Amino acid sequence: MKASRVLAAAAARVGPAMRKQVLTLTEEAATRVHHLLQQRQKPFLRLGVKARGCNGLSYTLNYADEKGKFDELVEEKGVRILVEPKALMHVIGTKMDFIDDKLRSEFVFINPNSQGQCGCGESFMTTSTSSSAKQSG
Repeated sequence: MKASRVLAAAAARVGPAMRKQVLTLTEEAATRVHHLLQQRQKPFLRLGVKARGCNGLSYTLNYADEKGKFDELVEEKGVRILVEPKALMHVIGTKMDFIDDKLRSEFVFINPNSQGQCGCGESFMTTSTSSSAKQSG
């Protein structure tokens, strides 16, 4: 009885468990997403991954009118991004940036789960991707 009271008191002090942020945005990315959503008059941008490229996966960005049943909603810096359920394990902890210079204008993803990237930067591989490739190969 005493042990459970001690544990309950400790849990109350610690508070709710912190969950790793699915996706964070830089100010530049948030500004660009906000501009794109206003331009198309859409409430959400949906982030996903697709099997393609040299290394297995590439990011997809699409406009969305509503949240899917299993989409993860990320609300940050005044924009709302939906993360597709099948992309979640590949992008958790990723930072989304936007680069606009003389050579390119694009979203860039800094992904701590990435185990490799092709030379052109269009595709990436995570631990999950590489283990499923080994099983099927």
